[in-house]
Amino acid sequence: MRTLIKGGTVLSASGASPADVLVEDEKIAAVAAPGVFSSAEEVLDATGKYVLPGGIDAHTHMEMPFGGTFSADTFATGTAAAAWGGTTTIIDFAVQPKGGSLLSTLDAWHGKADGNCAVDYGFHMIVSDVNDTTLKEMETCLDRGVSSFKMFMAYPGVFYSTDGEILRAMRKANDTGATIMMHAENGIAIDELVAQALASGRTEPVQHGLTRPAALEGEATSRAITLAKVTGAPLYIVHLSAAEALAAVAQARDEGQNVFAETCPQYLYLSIEDLARPGFEGAKYVASPPLREKKHQADLWRGLRTNDLSVVSTDHCPFCFKEQKELGAGDFSKIPNGMPGVEHRMDLLHQGVVAGKLSLARWVEACSTTPARMFGLYPRKGVIAPGSDADIVIYDPSARQTLSAETHHMAVDYSAYEGFEITGKVETVLSRGKVVVSPSGFSGGSGGRFLSRDLCQYLG
Repeated sequence: MRTLIKGGTVLSASGASPADVLVEDEKIAAVAAPGVFSSAEEVLDATGKYVLPGGIDAHTHMEMPFGGTFSADTFATGTAAAAWGGTTTIIDFAVQPKGGSLLSTLDAWHGKADGNCAVDYGFHMIVSDVNDTTLKEMETCLDRGVSSFKMFMAYPGVFYSTDGEILRAMRKANDTGATIMMHAENGIAIDELVAQALASGRTEPVQHGLTRPAALEGEATSRAITLAKVTGAPLYIVHLSAAEALAAVAQARDEGQNVFAETCPQYLYLSIEDLARPGFEGAKYVASPPLREKKHQADLWRGLRTNDLSVVSTDHCPFCFKEQKELGAGDFSKIPNGMPGVEHRMDLLHQGVVAGKLSLARWVEACSTTPARMFGLYPRKGVIAPGSDADIVIYDPSARQTLSAETHHMAVDYSAYEGFEITGKVETVLSRGKVVVSPSGFSGGSGGRFLSRDLCQYLG
């Protein structure tokens, strides 16, 4: 089966050029000057459109247990929504429970995802119980294609690890080449602030943000960077939201340390004002770290331009407003933490291009090429080049759309971006050469495959 994508502008992390793309079965066979190829079994006209590598969302939580419930998207619904938004690879998190093993956890997540995904997928491993067995199992996880391990400085009693436990895991990562991912918030201090707020009768959703101040994200980020420096481990800060944390990352990178960070669209576009919406409406915007004051947004956009923020992921962890978010009515600490977003990442970052905050090349780099390199998938993913998987998006840069829960495909009853009017829209999506989204609708199924990943490709 040969597919020809003709007439478009091919985008990469290094620039843009007019080119035609020939796909044979699941791979890109050739990229050539317009008109070189005359025919194929299927021809897709990309005239006036961008042709870019499929997006890679390196931070999702499908079917994730949290606070007595589960995130609303299954692997089937979540990966279909990802495809609608131009994302052709997700990397989800397998969650080790306290007292559980990494390997049995990985098996459980394979049981959820295998045979159910519309696009390709990989796993990170959440390490919540550091012991000799866990440290040994980290090596086996690497053999099974899981090369990154997430730890938490937040959520005492659930995911929290002490500095000593983090140090032990980082030493193992340094020995094996694995990457430690860190949720960097000072959970011990936050829990005390939460208790004080509830004791004084402050129970509304905005208190979630007020009890998790930016300074405590900055402090934890600095501490994680120090532990990584002591151990020599590479460190990846997830969902960075605050200027204080970004400053710590930038300093470490300037000093040559292997420290990387991602941010998420919600921190670029939303703010604590959304958490403070009237009544219980702010519960829709409860996530951790919380939405910050708007003044942080300019710093985050600058961090994206300078590459101090290397990746844009979503931390997609949707909970329905009805019945799920409502678990925290009268007590903000019981609101499930998480927001939907996997479908809108590519579009929202394109608004940065429209506004002159990002170049086209940086858009592709932050959403596709860098996550592929960061998590051991390049050049199989993240680039339009001969031999790479034919994960391709045809994108109409001039189309207009309004984001809404009425039209999105995520299994959640609200949109965090309700009413956002944006420029640009995914037109066609290929996953390993198969059209899964087209102007006529969704034609994907459950053909996504597990991706066994190599080590981070930014390390020496």
